[in-house]
Amino acid sequence: MIPTSIYSKKARIKLLIMTVALVIGASTVIYTNLLVAKLSEREQQLIDLYAKGLRYMNNADINSGNLVFIQEEIIDANRSVPVILTDENEEPIAYKNLTLPGKISKKRENNLLRREIAKMKLQHKPIVVEEPGVFKNYIFYKDSELLTQLRYYPYVQLTVIACLSLIAYYAFSYSRKAEQNRVWVGLAKETAHQLGTPLSSLMAWYEYMKGSPRFDNEPIVEELGKDVRRLEIITERFSNIGSVPILKDEPLKKVVENAIGYLRNRVSQKVAFYIESEFPEETTAKVNIPLFEWVIENICKNAVDAMDGKGSITLRITKSNTKNAIALDIQDTGKGIPKTKQEEVFVPGFTTKKRGWGLGLALARRIIENYHQGRLFVKNSEVGKGTTFRMVLNR
Repeated sequence: MIPTSIYSKKARIKLLIMTVALVIGASTVIYTNLLVAKLSEREQQLIDLYAKGLRYMNNADINSGNLVFIQEEIIDANRSVPVILTDENEEPIAYKNLTLPGKISKKRENNLLRREIAKMKLQHKPIVVEEPGVFKNYIFYKDSELLTQLRYYPYVQLTVIACLSLIAYYAFSYSRKAEQNRVWVGLAKETAHQLGTPLSSLMAWYEYMKGSPRFDNEPIVEELGKDVRRLEIITERFSNIGSVPILKDEPLKKVVENAIGYLRNRVSQKVAFYIESEFPEETTAKVNIPLFEWVIENICKNAVDAMDGKGSITLRITKSNTKNAIALDIQDTGKGIPKTKQEEVFVPGFTTKKRGWGLGLALARRIIENYHQGRLFVKNSEVGKGTTFRMVLNR
């Protein structure tokens, strides 16, 4: 049996990638928010100082020597926060740190400034600069361009991190899948190669026994011939793994009957097989017969094990919801599969038996999905009552 820990590492590494991405993203958001809070506080202080400077200038003696200092060191010191000074009717008087189109009329300029005022109201409450009974002005302002960019920066960075994480995730999945493909192909080719020599010897012995008078009318010779032909089919199957199999339009019911015909004599006699079809006998599907029969055998053998050698297996050719496709359901009366395990049964190495590699269903899905461009999944299952696997094939 292949230890499931070998394959579970894949999920752990993916989880590690996602965890690292989340930690980096969360740290970025928290740190950036701290910077935004500090910069926002600094800009607020700058605007408050700007308002105090305007109040002082409006109330100070025109000949005061402090006016130049206030103008240069406080008013003009604001080089980043956009502000608009208005009268009590919110009509623009002056503005600072706003970029408006050049060479426009005063009316056009006022319209643009009023739009900016509307936006500023949504961000901050205006600051009142007044001398009761004399004048009343408003200072409208909004976040600087730097602060605005900094607010959105973590989201941009999170998007970049998410994209990089997805790329890393799929790159890892692809590399793991490529690695598994190489293992599958290498194992299959080596198996076919190893079977070749004893198979050739068996074929020679079969021909010898068939032509020898000593074995005339011996049923064992014919059975040996069947098993030799079976080994030839198995060798062909392993040879097809890793190469592009040829798919042909084959009568699906006949293919299923042939596959079950071989199994009937090699499993418990207490297992009944039923073949049903909603279509005419000549209905075809695009399959590679040696590989497709292998899938049927793997699923049915698993079903026999799940039923402890006693029960029924129904193979039903039926309609599929997929366009230009046909479905084959394989229903057993076995132990059933819990919902939490219905996808895990296709993972290489997963098995509930004391003996076995846990590769049967994984190989079956690979043959259907990779080589037949179809689908293989657990259609439904109920613990204690049985399981139905569905294959979706192209027509």
